[in-house]
Amino acid sequence: MSTTPTFRSIVTDTLYTVAGILVCGFALKSFLVPNAFFDGGVTGISLLIHELYHFNIAYVIILANIPFIIMGAFQVNKTFAVRTSLAIIGLALCLLYIPYPEKITSDKLLVSIFGGVFMGTGIGLAIRGGCALDGIEVLALYTGKRISFTISEIILGINIIIFLIAAIKLGLPTSFYSILTYYTASRMINFVIEGLEEYTGVTIISGQNQRIKEMLVMQLGRGITIYKGERGFLKDSFDVSHPVDIVFTVVTRLELRRLKDLVHEIDPKAFIFTSIIKEAAGGVLKRRARH
Repeated sequence: MSTTPTFRSIVTDTLYTVAGILVCGFALKSFLVPNAFFDGGVTGISLLIHELYHFNIAYVIILANIPFIIMGAFQVNKTFAVRTSLAIIGLALCLLYIPYPEKITSDKLLVSIFGGVFMGTGIGLAIRGGCALDGIEVLALYTGKRISFTISEIILGINIIIFLIAAIKLGLPTSFYSILTYYTASRMINFVIEGLEEYTGVTIISGQNQRIKEMLVMQLGRGITIYKGERGFLKDSFDVSHPVDIVFTVVTRLELRRLKDLVHEIDPKAFIFTSIIKEAAGGVLKRRARH
């Protein structure tokens, strides 16, 4: 089967990437750099080097990301590495030549929050375009295959080192505000990538499973998967069990409240649990963006 991207997907990816580059440039030039604030990851390392040694931030970002681009070629694929290279060069050019407002505000709280919002939005848009403006996750993926720590733990450890250096060299207040910037940016990245329609897997165990199946398919228009199981095994009657259909479906988090209400109307004792689904495609899902 051919995996050649369509013209529409190429245009969409390019628009996402360009928008991400422009927004990241705005966050850096108008909020973080003029106020000596930091982010996490490779961007944080670049900002720290710029602040300590006064090298031009545009060149530092390119040089700091080169090792991670090389890792990305092996850990992800060469297309990803090429796209990431072009995106980072584009970001550097934006920092050099686009006349962003030099310093929108000096209020530390506003800088930390809105600098993080714009930085996270830009990085998230670039990820939706199929590239990365910060290579720290590539490093974590590479390292995670060689040591026992999880990717999240590796990223956390690297960022702790960045913020400790910032605290020692530039003072605790700057480090604390920069941690807030990083947290805001990470939340925005998740929001931009997943959006309001982040999918949730819902598992339902009920003696009224037939009515629940009909409700999910006919009323909500959802696809369902059925697992065969047994219910019972209570403390006072451990040897007593009954076959049951375990119903699994996928909804957006905006639909979750309604689904729970409808299930409990059918069976107030129904057992329901949910799990976050990071990627979902195919099947009977409502149409959403490819990314």
